[in-house]
Amino acid sequence: MWTNENRARYDRSRLRYPSDLTDAEWAHVEPLIPPAKRGGNRRHVNEREVVNGLMYVLSTGCQWRAVPKDLPPRSTLYDYLDRFSRDGTLDRIHDTLYAKCREAAAREASPTAAIIDSQSVKSAEKGGPASIRRVTTPARRSWAKSATFSSIRRAC
Repeated sequence: MWTNENRARYDRSRLRYPSDLTDAEWAHVEPLIPPAKRGGNRRHVNEREVVNGLMYVLSTGCQWRAVPKDLPPRSTLYDYLDRFSRDGTLDRIHDTLYAKCREAAAREASPTAAIIDSQSVKSAEKGGPASIRRVTTPARRSWAKSATFSSIRRAC
């Protein structure tokens, strides 16, 4: 419900971008970011800015070359996204925030039931994604129906 209290809580007008993390949101995410590796150079990038940049790209769907200049370079953002995907950081952030949201709503941290509709069952019986891919793949054109092929054949 949009009460004055809720409006203030969800107001993002003071942020640089609507996708930027507030201080309270960053407090939840910061402990889940892995520390820098030992040895070598120290980390020169602000982790909060990296997460803000990743949130910008993921929320807007913009191209990497369209990342605003006031965020870290696109190569840095891409490297961190790749690293966070490989080492499971994104999954840990998602799972932790998901559990916190469920607990805040007075629910158990993990759901105890699932709903499967008949469409999901039908596609799973047919082979799932492979059967869908076959339907969406355009049909190949036959050489026999091609005007180019028939004209070359007559000339030979």
